Amino acid sequence: MDIRLAERINRLPAQFFAALTKRVAEVQALGHDVINLGQGNPDLPTPKHVVEALRTAVLDPATHRYSPFRGLPRLKLAVADFYARTYGVELNPEEEVAILVGGKTGLVEIAELYLDKGDLALVPDPGYPDYLSGIELAGGTARPMPITADNGYLPDLDALSPAEWARVKVWYLNYPNNPTGAGATPEFFDAVIERAKAHDVVVVHDFAYGAIGYDGVQPLSFLQRPEAKTVGVEIYTMSKTYNMAGWRVAFAVGNKDVIAHLNLIQDHYYVSIFPAVQEAAVAALTSDQASVEKLVTTYQRRRDAFIAEAQRHGLLVPAPAGSFFCWLPIPKGVDSVMFAEELLVGAHVAVAPGRGFGEHGEGYVRVGLLNTEERLREAAARIAEFVHRRYV
Repeated sequence: MDIRLAERINRLPAQFFAALTKRVAEVQALGHDVINLGQGNPDLPTPKHVVEALRTAVLDPATHRYSPFRGLPRLKLAVADFYARTYGVELNPEEEVAILVGGKTGLVEIAELYLDKGDLALVPDPGYPDYLSGIELAGGTARPMPITADNGYLPDLDALSPAEWARVKVWYLNYPNNPTGAGATPEFFDAVIERAKAHDVVVVHDFAYGAIGYDGVQPLSFLQRPEAKTVGVEIYTMSKTYNMAGWRVAFAVGNKDVIAHLNLIQDHYYVSIFPAVQEAAVAALTSDQASVEKLVTTYQRRRDAFIAEAQRHGLLVPAPAGSFFCWLPIPKGVDSVMFAEELLVGAHVAVAPGRGFGEHGEGYVRVGLLNTEERLREAAARIAEFVHRRYV
């Protein structure tokens, strides 16, 4: 029997992180002590009060039934209250909040909603690789927008021709940025809004690392800018803020038409999320946020420990403004995939090669701050020793 995949499935990009995980496992299987800093999977547990809220909800038979298709009303209300308290942004919980089965799902659904063959979607380069998945499934074309140290990791909005702008339907942004750790400025978001209005472009701000800002600076929400709701939405996941990566719960907020369209497509895909998980999400959003403050402090200590140890060994690491990643320059002229492989084999430290995030990621590797301070210091020393031994 000849069973063939649809062409749109054959077009999907290779899963970058799946290949990285497999390679790390192969080296570990040889008995080596690998410090794995290559992924973005939070290593700390979900706060206890959130787990307890789930336990209580699971024992309630009412949560064993189907959830309302578009999520529990009290979760949408909790999201609106969270945005009002945290960002000073007012949201209508019924019209401007959509509950998502994880942030990645919403990113893919946006592409399916608005892209046809020949349409362009703007993506950061380097950027989160899975933006490309939804674009390919929808039959659209990704148009990379380079973000580099020279421009503060903000794209040049004048780099597109008028003909290209006429084809753009969706614009993906992500600050704090994965993989660079850079933050956005109010002026940049205002310029995005102006350009999106001029060309009828739906803006999607991936705010996955919205809680993780350093040196006392809270990352800027796209919706804090005037008229942001007129052009798009922001996607916020519980994965990073509350260490709920495996729980698969997130939300989109903003433009009521985009929210309605997200709800429409999800009516066909899902019957929402297990109600007990939604109840736990309510507890996370409405309770005291001391656990989030502690989390950010932990990541800042890890960042500072890694950078200080690297610098002590003569290795320069720029300090990220947010996220739990460092964007580490590698020796000039060295291929990032080769560097990451040689570092894994030669120093038993796993990092993500910059090329996996786009053409302009070349020359860097991404280091995840998802280990103890002690192990991060050891990793920094190993990396520095490897660079001096192999390239200096």
